[in-house]
Amino acid sequence: MATHRIQRRESRERVEPAQHFFATCPRGLEEALAAELNELGLRDVEVGNAGVAFTGEWVDCQRANLTSRIASRVLWRVGRGRYRNEDEIYRMAHALPWPRWFDVDRTIRVNVAAIRSPLRSLEFVTLRIKDAVCDKFREQDDRRPSVDTLAPDMRIHAFLTADEATLYLDTSGDALFKRGWRRQSGEAPLRENLAAGILRLTGWTPAEPLFDPMCGSGTFLVEAAQMARGIAPGLDRSFAFEKFLHHDVATWQRVRDEVRNLERPDVVMSISGVDRDPAALAAVKRNLVDAGVGGSVRVTQGDVLDVSPPAEQGVLVTNPPYGVRMGDADALAEFYPRLGNALKQRFAGWRAFLFSADTRLPKLIGLKAQRRTPLYNGALECRLYEYRIIAGSLRRPVAAVS
Repeated sequence: MATHRIQRRESRERVEPAQHFFATCPRGLEEALAAELNELGLRDVEVGNAGVAFTGEWVDCQRANLTSRIASRVLWRVGRGRYRNEDEIYRMAHALPWPRWFDVDRTIRVNVAAIRSPLRSLEFVTLRIKDAVCDKFREQDDRRPSVDTLAPDMRIHAFLTADEATLYLDTSGDALFKRGWRRQSGEAPLRENLAAGILRLTGWTPAEPLFDPMCGSGTFLVEAAQMARGIAPGLDRSFAFEKFLHHDVATWQRVRDEVRNLERPDVVMSISGVDRDPAALAAVKRNLVDAGVGGSVRVTQGDVLDVSPPAEQGVLVTNPPYGVRMGDADALAEFYPRLGNALKQRFAGWRAFLFSADTRLPKLIGLKAQRRTPLYNGALECRLYEYRIIAGSLRRPVAAVS
């Protein structure tokens, strides 16, 4: 997906050393996120497990939060060291200057994740890190921050390997897939950053028609339209870094203005969707308006099994509302072969991408997938199936599924 690189101001003095950040993302989208961050001009971009590391200044952190469509969070690395037990992790956390980063009146939450850690209880590690932060504040002004597990001002993350602990401050706050436009989500909504990553994996560009024949709440449609228009996903929300003591309001406003000036309100696009549920269509239309792309996307009522393509060729991408959500094996056995037939008969010349957690889909649909990409929607393991629809060549017998 083409992304405009935001030009750095060469005359801006670098008053702080480069900071280390880690942008998390849905598993399976690490390479896509790395490509996106490289396009944003970030430095030392390195693919990791469920995310991508990079270095930069605070303005780079702000831009990543504001403009990344694929990242889930942007974490600022504040500490790293070896450990053998919980007390060593406590000392590591206690040595950090937390009162220099945020006010004691801010609420906190600690999250701990681990791979092959020898420690028996991550809950106890969480408690020790929380104690270290609170003790640091108490030593300075005899007060300590309160804990809020639901909506904290500051999220402190720790990641443990077999012998190393890394501590982060979350610069995003709410997860970045919460763009601020979704009022209506429907059942089992597709996360926005996952939809954006899938669009990148399809290779779609705004010059091509895009069609979602089971559009649900319209996540693919909104993300594609905002991409085409150059609308940054974070313009309608706030971020945790705005609560940091060193936050520069003037610089942040300049970054927002620069990003907003990159919008392309007059771009011509061919993005459309269909759903058979009138309530879903009403939700799509509200979501499109709230996302700033109302009138740019055509949505109509219809059934995927009967609909005609909006162009001779293009990209079809959809998250079928069946499988886990449908929960009816007999209906699946009937639907998926009919879907394969509909694609074969009406969408020759299209590249079709079906995203599903239902492992029976490829057996039932009767089409040969060119590619199967493992992805996760939250904790749910899914696959993105790619089909090149060519008349008379891709049909294969439907396997019996018990």
